[in-house]
Amino acid sequence: MNICVFLSAAELDERYTRPAREFAELIGKGGHTLVWGGSEAGLMKVVADGVKDAGGRLVGVSVEFLHTLAREDADEMLIARDLAERKAMLLERSDAIVIMVGGTGTLDEATEILELKKHGLHTKPVVLLNTAGFYDGLKQQFQRMDKEGFLPVPLTDLVFFAEDGVAALAYLEESAGVR
Repeated sequence: MNICVFLSAAELDERYTRPAREFAELIGKGGHTLVWGGSEAGLMKVVADGVKDAGGRLVGVSVEFLHTLAREDADEMLIARDLAERKAMLLERSDAIVIMVGGTGTLDEATEILELKKHGLHTKPVVLLNTAGFYDGLKQQFQRMDKEGFLPVPLTDLVFFAEDGVAALAYLEESAGVR
């Protein structure tokens, strides 16, 4: 399975890097491919290293203005013209999406993926990996949107909230019929 992971390229502390590394190892050991922003920096590097070290493949999609940060030993590296094209390419190359901790770029990617799914423009499983409670506030906001009628489909049809990498990968594999 090609698993797209949206996440930060920032240098983060152990409460985020340790779970990210553990999830990456699960991806690699499961024989899956990481599809990610292609960066050799921060949490993106941690996850790519973990997948590669555990025997998984790496498919990066960088963007022209960040191409100097692209990982050189990726199995495949694509360069998009801009961020919009990058998001489209990431979605196209993936079978499933995981949203990990990140800043405004990750939040932009997450909301676009969910908006496209809401409108039926893709049916890929989406997991929001809530490491260290990072997305508690966002989860609460989504639940409120659902409860108050702002979502035309049930929240559970849009996204699965996982507290750890084991639950995230189990959900993705179950959704894809992988055992």
